[in-house]
Amino acid sequence: MGKITTSLLLIGALAVSACNNPNKYGKGAGAAGMNGAGMGAGGIGVGGLGDPNDPNSPAYFAQTIGDKVLFMVDQSTISPEARGILTSQANWLNQHPGYTAIIEGHADEQGTREYNLALGARRATAVQEFLIANGVAGNRLRTVSYGKERPLAVCSDEQCYSQNRRAVTVISAGAGV
Repeated sequence: MGKITTSLLLIGALAVSACNNPNKYGKGAGAAGMNGAGMGAGGIGVGGLGDPNDPNSPAYFAQTIGDKVLFMVDQSTISPEARGILTSQANWLNQHPGYTAIIEGHADEQGTREYNLALGARRATAVQEFLIANGVAGNRLRTVSYGKERPLAVCSDEQCYSQNRRAVTVISAGAGV
């Protein structure tokens, strides 16, 4: 190999290795981001959400109140179990007006991308409408659909499908979304 080729390969290897910094955002953050450990259901590391023992923190909301509700196959109807969680979410949001929320709609891997994006949107909208009906100001809520693009569990059976049919309420500080 020539000197130029060797130099280019060495520079390329150094550049690629410089991109891998697992501690870029704090001790162990890279490892948590890779396997999902330490992640809230909405994909935000719990460490950035505050203390899960502090009832005023988004971490408490996610872990104690519950930030996720599940749906049946091809449904966007709020189940009785989901109503309980969403009622608690509405109460927390009403007591903490400094927070806004993005409601993420998700679907399992069955069906087309377009169908699942529409289904995810219906699920997110159903949650948004429930929260508004329970006193949360609409200007504090926004919806987004990820369809089947962000699964929690990856396998082709009902155990995984059921975890992926969900809506997740992601809390953030702010006066309006």
